[in-house]
Amino acid sequence: MSPELRPTVGTTAATDVEHGGLSDEEAAQRLVRDGANTLPTVHGPSLWRRLGAQLVNPFGLLLWVAALLAGVAGMPQLSVAIVIVVVLNAAFSFLQEARAERAASRLRALLPAMVAVRRGGRETEVDASAVVRGDILVLRPGDRVPADATVVESSALLIDVSTFSGESVPVSAHPDDEVFAGTFVVEGAGLAAVTRTGAATKLADITRLTLTPRGHHTPLSAALRRFVRTVTVVAVGVGGAFYAGALLVGLSGTDGFILAIGVVVALVPEGLLPTVTLALAWGAERMAHRQVLVRRLEAVETLGSVTFICTDKTGTLTQNQMTVVQAWTPTGTASTHQPGYDPHGTVEVTSAARPAVVRAARAATACSDGYVLDDAGQWRSHGDPMEAALDVLAQRLGLDSAAERRTVSARFPFDARRRRMSVVTGEDVFVKGAPDSVLPLCRHESLDGAGHADAAAVVERFTAEGLRVIAVAGRSTGGTVPGTASEAERDLELYGLLGLEDPPRPDVAAALDTCRGAGVAVAMVTGDHPVTARAIADEVGLRTAADPVYVADDLPTEEGALGELIDHAGTVIARVSPEQKLRIARALRARGHVVAMTGDGVNDGPALHEADVGVAMGASGTDVAREAADIVLLDDHFGSIVAGIEHGRATYVNIRRFITYHLTSNVAELTPFVVWALSGGNFPLALRVLQILAIDIGTDTITAVALGAEPPAKHLLKGPPVRGALLNRTAARRAFAVLGPAGAAMSMLAFLITLADAGWSPGEPFPGPGVLAAASGAAFLAVIFSQVANAFACRSSSRPPWHLGWGGNRLLLIAVTASVSLALVLLWVPPLAHALGHTVPPPVGWAVAAAAAGTTLAVDALDKRMRSASARDGRAHHTDDTEIHDPTWGRIKGE
Repeated sequence: MSPELRPTVGTTAATDVEHGGLSDEEAAQRLVRDGANTLPTVHGPSLWRRLGAQLVNPFGLLLWVAALLAGVAGMPQLSVAIVIVVVLNAAFSFLQEARAERAASRLRALLPAMVAVRRGGRETEVDASAVVRGDILVLRPGDRVPADATVVESSALLIDVSTFSGESVPVSAHPDDEVFAGTFVVEGAGLAAVTRTGAATKLADITRLTLTPRGHHTPLSAALRRFVRTVTVVAVGVGGAFYAGALLVGLSGTDGFILAIGVVVALVPEGLLPTVTLALAWGAERMAHRQVLVRRLEAVETLGSVTFICTDKTGTLTQNQMTVVQAWTPTGTASTHQPGYDPHGTVEVTSAARPAVVRAARAATACSDGYVLDDAGQWRSHGDPMEAALDVLAQRLGLDSAAERRTVSARFPFDARRRRMSVVTGEDVFVKGAPDSVLPLCRHESLDGAGHADAAAVVERFTAEGLRVIAVAGRSTGGTVPGTASEAERDLELYGLLGLEDPPRPDVAAALDTCRGAGVAVAMVTGDHPVTARAIADEVGLRTAADPVYVADDLPTEEGALGELIDHAGTVIARVSPEQKLRIARALRARGHVVAMTGDGVNDGPALHEADVGVAMGASGTDVAREAADIVLLDDHFGSIVAGIEHGRATYVNIRRFITYHLTSNVAELTPFVVWALSGGNFPLALRVLQILAIDIGTDTITAVALGAEPPAKHLLKGPPVRGALLNRTAARRAFAVLGPAGAAMSMLAFLITLADAGWSPGEPFPGPGVLAAASGAAFLAVIFSQVANAFACRSSSRPPWHLGWGGNRLLLIAVTASVSLALVLLWVPPLAHALGHTVPPPVGWAVAAAAAGTTLAVDALDKRMRSASARDGRAHHTDDTEIHDPTWGRIKGE
């Protein structure tokens, strides 16, 4: 394999194809045999199947049965109302959950429409989908490679592989080298024999890995499934028990049906699933203000559950703005302390060393294509950030870098095997590359100067400081223009060593400290050299002296051993390939971690997909990485991940808040059926099923959404992620033993006092429909007012609302106003009131209903006071998950 960068001809080892290409007949036969050169499409469930799945989830099935029973029992209005609830829930969840296969279309866009091939000894253009194995591709600058192939001829062929590797430096392609579908030609020309097409390409493998549905549920989806199953079983069981009990006490089958349906509807929080979706959407909106774009709603909460972050270095922990901060030459040094791409900065250099530093900068600039430009007052890099930094150095030294680049007459591009590049300009050869590649080519006398350190020692010192080191050398051509790279790159004089720094982001150290306090382990997973990775990790405070630094190729291949080895905060893993990222994500997930993985290249897609939360770079990442990810950092800041974790945790806590809120209402809604059943049907129903649906879907949902927008408490990142069931002991006790019974008691009291005000007492025949409707309206209002107070009580499980401040959640103030307004509309608008079976209550009913709010707040405050005192005495421990320490009420912890 020749390393020379000149026109060369070779024959692939894989095939003995002639460079004239296949005949049209042979190409047609292979196309029929192997199929079109198109990427595979991973088809998920059809639109109708996905919508159907939403219609028949456990809640949905339960309500379908309730609708059927209502129809059989002769209550068509109730049946229609329940069906509307089911359909609206399903449609809402379907629209929010649907995730288009945009990743597939992005990956398919990497393949060109038309490509040049040789067939029958002549060049022709064919559709990319018609390329077959054995075709000879004609590669020219700007061409996208349509299939995997082996180079058979190369003339300074330079391939951009950044879509796969994420690296911005193009690589040279020589005969027998492979090129892959989705990459493109930067410079030079060549021929390549196609070896794999369509589903067999490397790009297709990534497509399948990226688009295959995840085999695991998010923490929230798993918790919701458990909660829905529990509620379903309880609702069916209790409804069936009430039906059987009704028959035993002599009620008719129709009355038993009414009772069972009412119980089921009362126990099922119909508004829960849309409320969860709206809470996630609200969390996503808030995260967007922190430069975190959420592509999949459930990822909002999953990010809050993360226990391990695998982060890259460049652009995430660092600013992705290379700067030459140190320059060493055999006759002197230079430095700059002004980071960034502004070319108007200064360079600190002595007059004696300046000529040597200028010569090194001139040579480095001539070897570079990247440069900086003024973009609306903001200096940005165009091309490789490293080369842009070299351009800045040259300009700061007073050089016309653009003019230096224009003098180049011949170029020998960067080669991954040589790890250097060179150019010919005038009568000079300039070489730029890795020090271990360039220094051996330099004359010994140029390697050190009087009173200066040895060049190798300087490289070691720069690297230990976390700098990326570039060696620059050159020589005079002596009038003889070199024809090959080896002719050019010999007998060199070392001009200097340039140390480049990608400065850490200023907020990274604080963000890492926050992660440690939040129980989230952070590891650096990077493609950089281990010494550089270690230095950056030390500088930002990611690792301590005891934390390990590994090279990816040295890691064990067995998943269990790999997970055990790297399961450590502060771990640094260097020289990591995208494929190894995938293994790391799997190994950590197998150990029970909820893993967030960052990435920016096409090849990172599988790792982003495998992780519980894939985090793509929005500013520097590829489209495919962004489409494969759940979260996109619009600013590439690591601190944005931490902000997302905080909002994710707040969302989980908020879901617990409104579950408590919903279940409290369910207790009040179930109580009338319990009383009716226990009386053997001799006590009138205080609430009807349509009233319950109006509360659950109307007034409760409005307020629950506002609870879902409760801002994060300050302590949420002080401790491990919030875990456990959505309905934990604290939520269940407050809903079923404190707030629920208080609301139920006041609702039944409003109903009974309104009846008593009309002259009715228990044991007498039922009063007329008008009196019952007014009493039912009072009970309905009592539930509404109790729920208004309950909404403020649910903002905290340990502190009363007046300690939190009534205006802490302004959306809640709007929501309770809207909730009460809707309730009044349902009472005062005759058609709606008639459909629900109630009417406006008398003043005494209003008075008791209004008192329900104060009673609920008083009961809540008394309970919190007792629990706080008990916690201070060490007699009780409960989870709060939401509070900030209050010296008056105390902080309830535990569970």
